[in-house]
Amino acid sequence: MNSSSGGSNITISSVERVPLPPGSVNETEYYTDGLDWISNETKLIKGLKYFYKETGVQPYLYLTDTINGSHFPTDAELEAFAGSLYDELFTDEAHLLLVLLEYEDMYKGWYIVGTQAKSVIDTEAGNILADYIDRYYYESSLSNEEFLCKAFSDAADRIMTVTRSPWITVFIVMGVVVLVIVLFTWWKKHKEQKNLEAKRREEMLKTPLDRFGDTEAEDLTKKYQDDNEQ
Repeated sequence: MNSSSGGSNITISSVERVPLPPGSVNETEYYTDGLDWISNETKLIKGLKYFYKETGVQPYLYLTDTINGSHFPTDAELEAFAGSLYDELFTDEAHLLLVLLEYEDMYKGWYIVGTQAKSVIDTEAGNILADYIDRYYYESSLSNEEFLCKAFSDAADRIMTVTRSPWITVFIVMGVVVLVIVLFTWWKKHKEQKNLEAKRREEMLKTPLDRFGDTEAEDLTKKYQDDNEQ
């Protein structure tokens, strides 16, 4: 996770995930605030605990403005720092550690997950969390606690639910439209056929019976005339 500009697209969740079983986590604290961001701890913890409840993976948030004394660490330095910090903070493989570095209104982040936690927080799930962090970081209407709470809560919901493709709805609607057209066409032709048959019956009923008799008589007369001529 490495972000410094706002975005609105959230990675879809394409696989079904199962939470880690109870007892996987040796529960710890939930954050370290080196930025003096957090004034409402209850709000922040609510989102982090919700993520834990839904995924079975306990998140830990580390907020800072320096990595090994630098405000502008490289990705390699950030990754090494996160790996070392994970081993320092946790005694299990079921945590997610998110390091957020902010300096001069720019932020950079890196997450690392334990071996066991990777069965839930795979690359796609990590991208989902990163996308929500990036989205809400730039929401000026949200406090620091609110944006972090919302990012973790929304990420948990999306990670643990397979995202339905919008194309499925489109195809369903198209299928219904085609079916309606086919049924209407069939109904229209069926109605035209019935109307035609009704018209023929009506014409037959209107034909006088003596017309049928006259025709037969004419045919017989013609037959006798032909026989006499022979």
